[in-house]
Amino acid sequence: MVDQRRFRFGVTVGQIPNAKAGLEMARRAESSGFSTFLQPDTLFTPAPLPTLAAAAAATTTLRVGTWVLCDSLREPRMLAWEAATVDQLSAGRLELGLGVGRPDAEKDAARLGIPYGSPGQRVQRLAASVRTLKGLLSGGEPGFPAGVQRPHAPILIAASGPRLLAFAAREADIVAFGWPPDTTVKAAEKRIAIVRDAAADRFDGLELAAGLIAIGDEDHPWLRRMGLDVRALADAGAITVLTGTPSQMADTLRRRRDTLGLSYLTVPIQSAESFAPVVEILHGD
Repeated sequence: MVDQRRFRFGVTVGQIPNAKAGLEMARRAESSGFSTFLQPDTLFTPAPLPTLAAAAAATTTLRVGTWVLCDSLREPRMLAWEAATVDQLSAGRLELGLGVGRPDAEKDAARLGIPYGSPGQRVQRLAASVRTLKGLLSGGEPGFPAGVQRPHAPILIAASGPRLLAFAAREADIVAFGWPPDTTVKAAEKRIAIVRDAAADRFDGLELAAGLIAIGDEDHPWLRRMGLDVRALADAGAITVLTGTPSQMADTLRRRRDTLGLSYLTVPIQSAESFAPVVEILHGD
């Protein structure tokens, strides 16, 4: 058994039909007990940081975060300026999620006219960006805008492969695991072991996060479009889905926290309503 953290839950938003709907999404997430309002980084969704500033203005306690920014698409000093602004406007509620890019992020880079780089180059670039962001957001450069939180806004690093997992273990405040939809507890343990070994004595201070792709037994059209079935994944022991009653789902998450240390879980906005009863059960747990 690993040391326990209290549960936190985030909702990932993505598409927002209009400003009114976006603000209502944020207010509903806050009233339902979610901890964070999360925006991905794709050209077919609204730009993350302006969206998060608006969500923060419409709420009072809800934290806002990027899930996650593709580091290659942004100059780190410019990002630090914008992130510090959102941290200021939200009164210290920003969480800055970073990664080396989802599988098709290279297409976004091409459309933006930005070099993308090889996997190795992107990992090196992320390491340099994290150093820069930590220094600037913590007020380490006189005259440069700094964030409100100290030492800086929490930095989440999304990782999948061993090299990036080890880097996240050493540098992140939150490690978000990117794993396939059919990942089981046994498979997850292998990746978490990489983080534990690389983090050494800082492991107990890390928050471990992962995304749930579907909640409940009802039909999930977005999963079908990817050729996935929630019941088949659940029957195979995948930890990316949750089925059963709210009480049963809460018990499942407790067991996973006991076994894996996962305490920060996110769900897509489509599943937020179905997941809200689980959030209520686990509030303060």
